[in-house]
Amino acid sequence: MAHEFEEFHEELRSVAGDLLAKDRNVDWPTLVEAGWVGLEVPEQFGGAGVTFAEVAVICEEMGRAASANSYLGSAVLAIGALKALQPSDTRDRLLAEVASGALRVAAALESWQFVPDAEGADWILVIASGAVAVAHLPAIAQPVLDGTRRLAAVSANAAVGSEVLRFEGDPDAAVRRLHERAAVAIACDSLGLSEAMLAATVAYAKVRSQFGRPIGSFQAVKHACADMQVAIAVSRQLVSAAVEAVAEDRPDAGVAVAMAKSYTCSAAVDVVGKAMQLHGGIGYTWESGIHVYLKRAALNRSLFGSPADHRRQLAQRYL
Repeated sequence: MAHEFEEFHEELRSVAGDLLAKDRNVDWPTLVEAGWVGLEVPEQFGGAGVTFAEVAVICEEMGRAASANSYLGSAVLAIGALKALQPSDTRDRLLAEVASGALRVAAALESWQFVPDAEGADWILVIASGAVAVAHLPAIAQPVLDGTRRLAAVSANAAVGSEVLRFEGDPDAAVRRLHERAAVAIACDSLGLSEAMLAATVAYAKVRSQFGRPIGSFQAVKHACADMQVAIAVSRQLVSAAVEAVAEDRPDAGVAVAMAKSYTCSAAVDVVGKAMQLHGGIGYTWESGIHVYLKRAALNRSLFGSPADHRRQLAQRYL
């Protein structure tokens, strides 16, 4: 069974990679048509009925392409929040309409000042006090370092048509799980962009010559690339463990999530920094595109908990 899932993930990864290679700025209708939005939506509501493990594959490919789209806020976070709610006519309708592309929803998990993909969303899911308010809220775009992310500020004081829905089971546990899946989604993104930068650096080192030979033959370049590869290998192990824990809804998933988010997002900034350095002067130019990955990695490091925040969470186990 595990081998079957591995083959399915590789096929999904290949299809996603091909689509994003053609256009990294994928609009909402294209995401819906590709079937990525409804991956976790139950089949009775028009989705594929798969797990977070498949969503994680798409998140990784998004990072590899540094794709600018609404997938994080309107699929990963919004669908996760809707599925955690008690069944109701409103919840079921929203799941079906998001999966079909009729609506786009965003979810405010941590701060109303920086809500992913809230601008232009039809509804905002405001998670507070152990419940979810579904409302029309004005969203004002917030400029951030990363130009591939769309974050916005929303105002609860201007809510229109608000309806409060309840979580199924323990609300505190449900909110914690939503934060965990958000952190893992970002870790997957950072893993993908790290691998993209290593591949680009190795390819460049093979063709860029200095002193009559490829720079990839120099020991310093080899060591730097090896350091990047080691960091990525560790990141993949941690991210795989965290994805599995979240997909299986394990009670101790928080530990795996904190390890993956803290290490992978820090490592991604280092990896992209090395990539920029090893590309030499061209690496610092706008044309190289490396700056896009560096800015994305930097924002990923702070989204849904900084490395320091997650390390403090891990340290609580020993107090």
